[in-house]
Amino acid sequence: MKSLCLVTVGVLAMTLLIASISLLVAHVFQTVVDLQVKEGTVLKNGTETFEAWEDPPPPVYMQFYFFNVTNPLEVLQGDTPLVEEIGPYTYREYRPRVHVQFLDNGTKVSALNPKTYVFEPQKSVGDPEVDLIRTVNIPAVTAMEWTRSTPLQFATEVLLLLYQESLFTVRTVHELLWGYKDRLLSTIHLLHPEIDPVFGFFNKMNGTDDGEYVFLSGETNYLNFSRIVEWKGKESLSWWTTETCNMINGTDGTSFHPLISKDENIYIFSSDFCRSLYLVYDSSGTVAGIPTYRFVPSAMVFANTTVNPDNAGFCVPPGNCPGTGVLNVSVCKQGAPIFLSAPHFYQADQKFVEDIEGMHPKKEYHETFLDINPLTGLVLQGAKRMQINVHVRKLPEFFETGNIRTLIFPVMYINESVLIDEVSASKLKHILLEASVVTGIPFVIMALGIVFGIVFIVLVCRSRGISEEGGEVLIDSE
Repeated sequence: MKSLCLVTVGVLAMTLLIASISLLVAHVFQTVVDLQVKEGTVLKNGTETFEAWEDPPPPVYMQFYFFNVTNPLEVLQGDTPLVEEIGPYTYREYRPRVHVQFLDNGTKVSALNPKTYVFEPQKSVGDPEVDLIRTVNIPAVTAMEWTRSTPLQFATEVLLLLYQESLFTVRTVHELLWGYKDRLLSTIHLLHPEIDPVFGFFNKMNGTDDGEYVFLSGETNYLNFSRIVEWKGKESLSWWTTETCNMINGTDGTSFHPLISKDENIYIFSSDFCRSLYLVYDSSGTVAGIPTYRFVPSAMVFANTTVNPDNAGFCVPPGNCPGTGVLNVSVCKQGAPIFLSAPHFYQADQKFVEDIEGMHPKKEYHETFLDINPLTGLVLQGAKRMQINVHVRKLPEFFETGNIRTLIFPVMYINESVLIDEVSASKLKHILLEASVVTGIPFVIMALGIVFGIVFIVLVCRSRGISEEGGEVLIDSE
């Protein structure tokens, strides 16, 4: 009977150990978890995934920082501009998806994404309706660039004199953001109705959307979850000079497919940037106690054409490339000489930093990043940081430009950030706990096998000890 128990314990220990190792090698339970995550990450009406996608619960904040020019007269004489950063002016951003429609048997979803901004005085440095900023007079610069060497050049010069416009203007933060009626643009509007008489960086962008998007639901392939396939009824852009640069790739940056690896590129389409871009793995960390992978824009995205020849398609007109870290988006901004970059020209050519006194690029403050949970693809924390610049130069046809040097002149930058809320974090922790329990089953089985193995060894040792004691007794009796 003792021998039978001994054999049973030994066989059970071996069986449990072999089974646990087999399960670990075959990734059986990890595969089960992955399958459940894939099946759950689909845009279907009535599911938690869809509800979180339709109206994301984590609060989003938009912070605006302005560069106030402190030496305008010296700049017009050819000196280096000296700017002072003023901000943040913080707004809570609400961005629900509306007019949601399921297409093609649930494989696609169309939606609008209006954004509404509400001022947060406690998170701001001042009153946007009172605080004044001296900056580049973008309507005037744009008008001069539009009409130079054209029959309208003289008329523009007359209007500039009549309205006493100069290269720099002083406006409130509110006017620069949400718009003011510009006299020069109002006059141009009479001849060209397509030109808006109101100028503001976010003019007509509060409470409005940027066009209809069509997303893949992830029904047929989890890798396509929330991937954009159409924007404003088109499958590609038309601003750039190559097919690759005009591609609409990736999601809108608010959600991603599950089971993200460190080796993949994360693609995002941003209408603000007028293009698609991609992020690469940077580091691992935690947010609210939840594991994350941090992804940041690849250095290749805004590299010059010597480093990345594929970026030649973003040089408009062809061959006119501004340099690393700067993107000319005038083609999608009604011809206004707007250039985008990271704040303070972070990761841009050093010449842009040196051209403006007051630029202090720092990774922790000026880099765009996304902290994504690799299992679920949920964004736990993120920041989109973008600087708006104006290309200014001396135009001999217009004395208003003085002797200013050719510059990429910083005007303002934004920091659009999100951090997962406590309720969402608690739900995600529960999901990850369930997943860890399931994937931990092989280790439980292995632990049981080790326990039974130890019991088996103890029983064998005790059995041998008893046998040896019995032998000694027999010898002594003889």
